[in-house]
Amino acid sequence: MFVRRLRILADQVPWDQWPFTVPAIAEVTRDGLEFARPVTFLVGENASGKSTLLEAIAEGFGLDARGGRAGRKYSNNRPRTPLGQVIDLDLTAAGARMRGGPRARKKGFFLRAETVFGLAETVSGMNGYWDADVLEQSHGEGFWTILDSMFREPSLYLLDEPEAALSFTSCLRLVGLLDELGRTGAQVVCATHSPIISALPGADIVEVGEHGLRRTSWDDLDMVDHYRRYLGDPAAYLRRIVGPPPP
Repeated sequence: MFVRRLRILADQVPWDQWPFTVPAIAEVTRDGLEFARPVTFLVGENASGKSTLLEAIAEGFGLDARGGRAGRKYSNNRPRTPLGQVIDLDLTAAGARMRGGPRARKKGFFLRAETVFGLAETVSGMNGYWDADVLEQSHGEGFWTILDSMFREPSLYLLDEPEAALSFTSCLRLVGLLDELGRTGAQVVCATHSPIISALPGADIVEVGEHGLRRTSWDDLDMVDHYRRYLGDPAAYLRRIVGPPPP
């Protein structure tokens, strides 16, 4: 483990401004967020605050909030996010050594689905990244080139909706990778909408929403309940969304 707890310097927070008006961010600002297991999933609807939390964790640990590896930035002129400006990470001894060590020894990676190919255009072939040109690969193949190259050694790994490029089989493959990382000394925090990825046994699941934050089990996730009911009877959902079939 590298990060024990996420805390916010609440005396510096403009409570009436975004993102501190988002229920989950407000709760983290008041109470913090503890990391108890090697793999943590943040699960919730769009705009619930998952990505905002990941960005702030990245900035607190020295990762580029737009994605990329520790010790390097490909968007150097981007200011820190509002939450990143007031974040305080309670690090383990290993985390403190990693964050404060020389640039060449910094590990860890932030994979953001929305920015990963912009990153790839900038860093593919550079020392410390990957040799293949992921822009010549399929979306999913490009993701796996990055995952295989960068998600290896014990460190902090952040993933924001990695399922965006992955098939069912590739999501299962990612579950195996996350399990291996957790067992070999890495720490993973992953924001996801995928019931496949979040089913990793032994992971900590934090559901993010209008209620704020709550730790829960995979079986009790609203997302899992909706997927089960939709796959069992799509018409029960679709009759409220689409018109009648053509004659």
